[in-house]
Amino acid sequence: MKINYIFFTILSILSFQTLVDAQLKTISYMDKNQKLIGYSGLPKSGHTKKPGILILPAWMGIDEHSKHSAAQLNESDYYTFIADIYGEGNYPSNPNQAGERAGYYKNHVDEYDKRIQLALDQLVKSGADPNQIAVIGYCFGGTGALNAARANLPVKGVVSFHGGLGRDTTVPVTPIHAKVLVCHGANDFFVSAEQITAFQNEMRKSGADWQMIYYADAVHAFTDPNAGNDPSKGVAYNEKAAKRSWQLMLQFLNELFSKY
Repeated sequence: MKINYIFFTILSILSFQTLVDAQLKTISYMDKNQKLIGYSGLPKSGHTKKPGILILPAWMGIDEHSKHSAAQLNESDYYTFIADIYGEGNYPSNPNQAGERAGYYKNHVDEYDKRIQLALDQLVKSGADPNQIAVIGYCFGGTGALNAARANLPVKGVVSFHGGLGRDTTVPVTPIHAKVLVCHGANDFFVSAEQITAFQNEMRKSGADWQMIYYADAVHAFTDPNAGNDPSKGVAYNEKAAKRSWQLMLQFLNELFSKY
């Protein structure tokens, strides 16, 4: 009986992956001479001018987790686009490379913002309503989502899942127009108490409409099923937190696009 359960679980995962691969279209676009390769998904209804969600992946770049998120959002009738931040030939093959490359964009925020804007252009090009756009991001991508709000890119709201909260402190805090949702692991020791306090003070000073939700027993990368199951390492999947944060995001998006 147990063998049959495992077999059907694996079959279900493979079937969903096939569905994901079928739903998403590979899109090549350029940043000057750098080729970028993203993924575009269409809303389930197929209607044009629906809201669009830009997805910013974690530090390893476009992965299975970001693709599954896109497919789920397509089922919820949103356009999606998964951004390629690094570009062809620059994809990390291990965590050390990922740390270096993500670190570069964290320290060169203007370049990160530019790659985000280029991906937003592709999302609108696919058919999404340019006035109904949100950005979501995971880990490194969560930092990018917050940067999009700080830069007042043309989006109505942003969602950061277990993202870094740091900002370029050489730039003054300015008003933030996009609504902000931060889904944070209560036990995420990669983000210090000082960084959390600084972020919350920044949100207050910016006049943002913001929320920060903590999830019990959750550490970094709590939404990613491929993150392992050992919280003591600081990176682990937490099914309860993943489901709760996803539902909260959907509620946030419904509110964001309520006048659509």
